[in-house]
Amino acid sequence: MSETTALTSAETERLTRRGLRLTQFTVLYNVAEGAIAITVGILAGLVSLIGFGLDSGIESASAVLVGLRLAARLRNGEADEAKERRALKAVAITFFVLAAYVIVEGIRSLLSDEEPDTSIVGLVLLAASVVIMPLLARAKRRVGLALGGDRLILADAAETRICVLLSISTLISLGLYALVGWTWLDPVAGFVIAAFAISEGREAWEGELVEDDDDDD
Repeated sequence: MSETTALTSAETERLTRRGLRLTQFTVLYNVAEGAIAITVGILAGLVSLIGFGLDSGIESASAVLVGLRLAARLRNGEADEAKERRALKAVAITFFVLAAYVIVEGIRSLLSDEEPDTSIVGLVLLAASVVIMPLLARAKRRVGLALGGDRLILADAAETRICVLLSISTLISLGLYALVGWTWLDPVAGFVIAAFAISEGREAWEGELVEDDDDDD
């Protein structure tokens, strides 16, 4: 954990408001991203893109939770830890539901003769996320560290970093499918999403969604 100098109340409020703005942007972006991904995924029959869209919804729910807690902190000067723990357990359950859905759909896709369509819109959406999400995750992490290692904001940054990994894995699978037409690549990417969702769910349930040990440059 990075060492920080003592912050004044004004600095703490400024950083907290910045963290709140970042979570608000996360909600708006992920809602739009999820709606597009799910719609395009259903039309093209792409399991991994649907799963990616559902994960965007989960990321939005997590950001809403963080935003509510930061807003409460700005109003009251502190967060309700008991409510936060209960909310994190509820989010953890949604991760497990997502994982189950993607696994079932992936197996169904492997066993069926259906061939998904290539989605240019999906590829563009994923490419945009690969660019935008790392910047957002880094901004959140910096705010969290500047606040002396704020667990709530750093947890949100960790969620966003996982969204980056999901974007990359899904983009690679769809890109390769568009090039070589291997239908098994899409459900396999779905299984990767399921693995990340299970990992997220376990950490959320145990309250361990915190910063990595590595330091930013």
